[in-house]
Amino acid sequence: MSDFWIIVLTTIAGFATGVLSGMFGVGGAVVSTPAIRALGATPIAAVASTLPSIIPGAISGALRYARDGLVEFQVAAWTAGAGIFAAVGGALLTDFVPGNGHPLMLLTAGLIAFSAYRLGRPVRRVEEPADVAVEGATDAGPGAELSAHGARHTERWRLVLIGLGAGGLSGLLGIGGGLVLVPLFTGWVRLPIKVALGTSLACVAVLAIPGTITHMLLGHIDWLYALPLCIGVVPGARLGSHLAIRSSDRSLRLIVGFGLGTIAMIYFAGELFTIL
Repeated sequence: MSDFWIIVLTTIAGFATGVLSGMFGVGGAVVSTPAIRALGATPIAAVASTLPSIIPGAISGALRYARDGLVEFQVAAWTAGAGIFAAVGGALLTDFVPGNGHPLMLLTAGLIAFSAYRLGRPVRRVEEPADVAVEGATDAGPGAELSAHGARHTERWRLVLIGLGAGGLSGLLGIGGGLVLVPLFTGWVRLPIKVALGTSLACVAVLAIPGTITHMLLGHIDWLYALPLCIGVVPGARLGSHLAIRSSDRSLRLIVGFGLGTIAMIYFAGELFTIL
C-alpha cells in the first residue's frame, strides 16, 4: 500500500478513534492500535505510535466534558500525578517483553474485554441516607448527584493506586490508561458514568505525555501513522464527547460495554490470526 493511502486511511481511523475516545473516555487507542497494525505497522510501532494522538484527542474531549461540569479536577490531579512515573516505567518495559510485541497486543484485548464487562453490566442503585454528604458535590452541575453505586470514595490513596496502574499500562500498551480508569472511577471511586468519562480523559491526556516522550527516545514511534492520527482525532473526540453527554447514563453504559466488547473480540481474533 502506498504512503498516500496509509495517510488517508490512518486519518480516518484517527477520527473514529477520537469519537470513541470522547464517548468511552479511554484515549481511543483501542481502535487506532489495531487499525494501524492492519495497515502495516509492527506490533511495537502500533503500540507506540498511538500515544502522540492520545494527547490532543483526550484534551479535546476533556474540555468538552469540563464545559458541562463533568470533570473532577482534584481526582484527575491525584490520579495523573501518581501515574506519570509509572507511565515511563511501562514504556521502558516494552523492550523487555518477549514475543515481538504480540503478548502486549493480546493483553490489550483482555483489558478491553474487562472494561466492556465492568461498564456494560447493570448496576444496582444504593439507597443513601438523606444526610450523607458527597465530597465535591454541589447543586451547580450535572456531576453533583450520587453515582449508581452510592456515595463517592475519593480518598487519595485510592487515586494514587489507580494512577499507578493506569500509568504503567499507558506506557506499556499505548492505550492511555482509560481502560482501567473508567471502570475503577465508576466502581471503586463511585463517580457517575459521565463524570468518570470526563475525568478519565483529563488523566489520559497527562499520562500519555511521558509515555510518548519515552517511546520517541527509544525510536518506537512511526510518524507516518502518528501524525495522521493526531489530525483526525481532535474533531472526532469533540463529536464523541458531545454524543456521550447527550445520552442517558443507562444507554451510555450499554453503548460503551457493547462497543468495547466488540472491539475486544476483533482485536483478539486479529492478533491470534497474525501469530498463527
